[in-house]
Amino acid sequence: MKKIAIGSIAALSLYSAMVYADQVINDDLIVTQSVCVGQDCVNGESFGFDTIRLKENNLRIKFQDTSNSASFPTNDWQITANDSSNGGANKFSIDDIDGGRTPFTIEAGSPSNSLYVEDGGRIGFGTSTPVVNLHTVEGNSPTLRLEQDGSSGFTPQTWDVAGNEANFFIRDVTNGSKLPFKIKPGAPTGSIFVAADGDIGLGTESPSEELHVRSSNDPRILLDENGDSSSSWYLGINDAFLNGFGIYNQANNIQALAFRPTGDFILHTGGALVNGSYSLVINNNSKATFNGDVDVVGNFTNTSSRESKNNITKLAYSTILSKLVSLDILSWSYKKDEGKITHIGPMAEDFYSTFNVGVSEKTISPLDVAGVSLAAVKELHTVIEKQQAEIEELKLLVKDLAAKNR
Repeated sequence: MKKIAIGSIAALSLYSAMVYADQVINDDLIVTQSVCVGQDCVNGESFGFDTIRLKENNLRIKFQDTSNSASFPTNDWQITANDSSNGGANKFSIDDIDGGRTPFTIEAGSPSNSLYVEDGGRIGFGTSTPVVNLHTVEGNSPTLRLEQDGSSGFTPQTWDVAGNEANFFIRDVTNGSKLPFKIKPGAPTGSIFVAADGDIGLGTESPSEELHVRSSNDPRILLDENGDSSSSWYLGINDAFLNGFGIYNQANNIQALAFRPTGDFILHTGGALVNGSYSLVINNNSKATFNGDVDVVGNFTNTSSRESKNNITKLAYSTILSKLVSLDILSWSYKKDEGKITHIGPMAEDFYSTFNVGVSEKTISPLDVAGVSLAAVKELHTVIEKQQAEIEELKLLVKDLAAKNR
C-alpha cells in the first residue's frame, strides 16, 4: 500500500504505527500547500514551486470513466511518464486505455518548441513564433514525409516534400530517392502556373491557351536527347537567327525550319546561318528560293496559264536568235560540289544582261531558258524555210541551165 503525505497532514507519519487502511474523505478536500503522492514521498519534502508532485518509479495518472449508460462516453485515458520496463523509453504520453493505443508521445530530449501552438492558432515545429498556420524550422532541409505503410492493403510508398538553400523538391523515397520535381531559389513568379480552366502558363499567370509560354527573350522549348546538342532541338521564337517561329537545332542553331512574321517560310540545313545561305526560302508572294540541290521524283511544272499572265507581247524571234548566238554557253561546276558534278549553261549575269528577263542577275528561270530556246528554234525554222525555198529555186535554175547546154 502506498503512503500518503498531504501538506501539513504529513505529521501523521510521526505516529509509531504505520496506517495502512484506506482513508475516505466524505467532503471536499482543500490543501493550502503542496501535495506529494507516491511511494517515494518523504517527510519534509522540498516542493519548491511544485503544487502537486508524483514521486515513485511508476508514474501514471488514470482517468477512469464509470459511466454506465450507453448514451454517455465511457472511454478511459491515462497520462504516462516513462515506460515501466527495463530499457524502455523516457517519454511523456497520453494513452487511450480502452483502445489500447498511445496517440500522443513526447520523448525526453526533444528540442525546445518541437511543437508550439501560439495564441492565434498557428502551429510551430521548432519555433515559438510561427508566422503561418503551419511553420517548420530546421537547421538542414526541413522535410514533410508522406508514408503509405501498406497497413490498409495498398502498396507501400513514401514521398518527402522538403526545401533547403539549393532547392525545393519532392523526393520519391521508395524508388531510390529520385527527385522528380525541383524549384531553385529565385525562380520568377509564374514560372509554372495552372489556371482554373486547366491552362498552363510558363512565365505567365494569365495563360490564354492550354500551354502558354512567355519570356522576355526568345521563348523556346528544348527537346533534349541525353544532353547531345546535335540531337536536341528548340521549338519556339528565335529573333537572333531566323527572326521567326520554328524548329532550331541546339548545336549553334545551324539547322532550322522557320516561319517569319512577313509570311516567309525558311528551311536551313547547314553552314553559317546568314541571309542568302538558306536551303529553301518561300516568300509571302509564293516565291521559292533553294540553296542546294532539288531532286524531283515526278513532275516539275511552272504555272504558265494565260489567265495568270499580263503584259503579253509578241517577240522578234530574229533578235532572240542573234542574242543567243552571242551568249557564251560554258561547262562549269557548283563550288559546293567541289568539281564532282559538271553542268552546261550560261552564266546568270550574262543571261540577264542579254535578255533582261528573270528575277535577278543571280538566277535563271527554267521557263525563261525554255522560252529563249523555243523562240530561237522558231527563228531557225523560219530561216530554214527561207533557205529551203532558195534551194528549190536554185535547183530549178540549175535544171534549166543543164537543159540549155545539151
